[in-house]
Amino acid sequence: MEEQRTNMLIPALIGGGVAGVLSAVPVLNCLCCLWIIGGGIIAVFFLNKDTPKPLTMGDGTVVGIFSGLVATAADFLISIPLAPITNKFIANVMERLAQYAEEMPAGWETWLEKGGAEVSVSLILLGILINAVIFSVLGALGGIIGVSIFKRDQARQGDKSVVDIPEESKTVKDSDHNQS
Repeated sequence: MEEQRTNMLIPALIGGGVAGVLSAVPVLNCLCCLWIIGGGIIAVFFLNKDTPKPLTMGDGTVVGIFSGLVATAADFLISIPLAPITNKFIANVMERLAQYAEEMPAGWETWLEKGGAEVSVSLILLGILINAVIFSVLGALGGIIGVSIFKRDQARQGDKSVVDIPEESKTVKDSDHNQS
């Protein structure tokens, strides 16, 4: 089991990296939860390819949690250089909204002039912590889904606990019983 846990690192890096990058890109981040669940599924896919034993739901959960944590780090690192683009996009949306809305919240003009909300270190750390918790839960869900998806492939690859009886042998045995 110890060997299998060390093999979870690379699949978690791949799944979490893909999910984190996709969830950090403006406009694509609207599907953030879907990307994180997909990252957990991707991590299970790669773990399934590298492991000779059938995966358990616990394995899927653990690699999904690791994938969610990697996605948190990737999302944070990618969103830093994209922050000016994201702030400009939000400012454009707010300006469009102001054209059609009768009343906007007090102080929104100053918010637009500053280029977005002021961000403190504690607010950034709180955001990372919240993302880590949410992404871990969604990654675990993706890991569980991934194990249930890829479990059928293990049966086809020669799992000893699954007995596959060809259709021809069933008909031969049935005809032997009918002749007696």
